Amino acid sequence: MSTQATPLITTATVRALLSDRKIFPGVPEDLGEDAELVLDSLGLVWLLHVLEERHGLIVEPSDEDIAGLTSLRRLTAYLRAVQADAVEGGDRDER
Repeated sequence: MSTQATPLITTATVRALLSDRKIFPGVPEDLGEDAELVLDSLGLVWLLHVLEERHGLIVEPSDEDIAGLTSLRRLTAYLRAVQADAVEGGDRDER
């Protein structure tokens, strides 16, 4: 039985993911946790791809979820909730 722990998604983790200036040119390096954050569709797709690639986290947000991702704090909270659900639910494909 493998019990490899997945590192917790933190604000620093999300900030690092948003630091690619080719994908997220408008996101400042010192983005405040509550500063307005607007992700375009390409940026969102790339972010979801990188989350899966680097963290093994498959995220399939609904339109309502996407509409709520308006700050670094909210994005981090959403990703933590998805991560917690994935850990609790194991291999469920529900979301």
